[in-house]
Amino acid sequence: MSKIKLAIVDDNTFLARAIREKLVDFNELSIKHMVSNGSDLLARLEKNHNLDLVLMDIEMPVLDGIETVRIMKQKYPHIKVLMLTVFDNDENIFNAIQAGADGYLLKEIEGQKLYNAITETLGGGAAMSPSIAVKTLKLLRYPEKQESLSVQEDDVSLSTREKEVLEQLAEGLSYTVIANNLFLSPSTVRKHIENIYRKLQVHNKLEAVQKARRQSLI
Repeated sequence: MSKIKLAIVDDNTFLARAIREKLVDFNELSIKHMVSNGSDLLARLEKNHNLDLVLMDIEMPVLDGIETVRIMKQKYPHIKVLMLTVFDNDENIFNAIQAGADGYLLKEIEGQKLYNAITETLGGGAAMSPSIAVKTLKLLRYPEKQESLSVQEDDVSLSTREKEVLEQLAEGLSYTVIANNLFLSPSTVRKHIENIYRKLQVHNKLEAVQKARRQSLI
């Protein structure tokens, strides 16, 4: 019997290793790729897309998880995707499912339950953490709440530092270069960018820059 071939996509190496450790004792699984963003995964898949399932983070630099799922499902519809994230906010859930994700789990999930979710998903199921399932049902019952999430574009306020980071991000500069220019650590820059994404309700650099320009924030 052939092993289940997996990829772990997460820019936080500590969390990525923790996920791998949870699965290391399951002999039926074979982790083929561990990469730090969606772009790296897609590059690997271009060479060989013989993969069964991806455990995908959402908030990542270069190419975030939701956009990666959207591209993957167009190119490689046979590969299942489980979103594995610390975030359980309504908009992320809605966008991930809309992009084609096959399940949505919180990273705190224990190893056996994660293994069960993988096999359940490969069997055609839709694995979800309990809190995610509750939110998903609410989104289905009250779609107008999701619509209000999508159309709300007012009352966004960025700090001076966040605007400085976003302006440099708009110029195509890397986190490291931005950090050097603003005399910050790369991790502080990343935190500012996470806050910017959250405030603007976006999932990648392009969306953030476009929305900030529409609202004259930069």
